[in-house]
Amino acid sequence: MLDGGLEAFAGDAPAGAFNPWSYRDEAGVADVDLVGYRVEATDGGIGKIDSASHEVGSSYLVVDTGPWIFGKKVLLPAGTVNQVDHDDRKVYVDRSKDQIKAAPEYDETSHSDPAYRDKLGGYYDDSYGNVPPGTAH
Repeated sequence: MLDGGLEAFAGDAPAGAFNPWSYRDEAGVADVDLVGYRVEATDGGIGKIDSASHEVGSSYLVVDTGPWIFGKKVLLPAGTVNQVDHDDRKVYVDRSKDQIKAAPEYDETSHSDPAYRDKLGGYYDDSYGNVPPGTAH
């Protein structure tokens, strides 16, 4: 047990709390424009960043998946970003392709809708415990 009665399990979010809409300090995002960076899931590439937000408490990435999910775009909450490699222009997220594909469907009018954001944030929060230890880059 950690101080405060929180238990730490393999695959848990850093410090035991997953915040879907904020970039992790250790991810190396800073205030860099990530548009055009490639996105790597734990099991391979999923596409390229079409747009990104750095709003405090509301940050996200919109990823154009190209042919991988038949040209659909997906919205990834900032909290899924594990690491950014600025030299290779790649963003690593700590979810698998299947977890991302199974997320609530994104459409461009829904990203600011509080109900959609709650649903999506809850989905990624629930899936955090399903990330096998040592698979995040």
